[in-house]
Amino acid sequence: MKNFGRVLTAMVTPFHDDYSVNYKAAAELAKYLVANGSDGLVVAGSTGESATLSKEEKIKLYATVLEAVGDKATVIAGTGSNDTRASITLTKEA
Repeated sequence: MKNFGRVLTAMVTPFHDDYSVNYKAAAELAKYLVANGSDGLVVAGSTGESATLSKEEKIKLYATVLEAVGDKATVIAGTGSNDTRASITLTKEA
């Protein structure tokens, strides 16, 4: 089993004023959190506004954060949903 580290942070999802995801700010936030002690990040979980994000936004957000932190931290994709089939599909794509 993978060691996720000791400090896992449930990351918020930053938005622009028009409610679109601010991917640049998400990358900067991810780097900041890792630089300040987070061993892993939970992306697009309930703290990250998962209920308000589309599948496409979630996939892009996962990729953005993964690229930002590289191998410096574990990234956990928040793929939970009230729709079991959608959750399974998103988990496979993440």
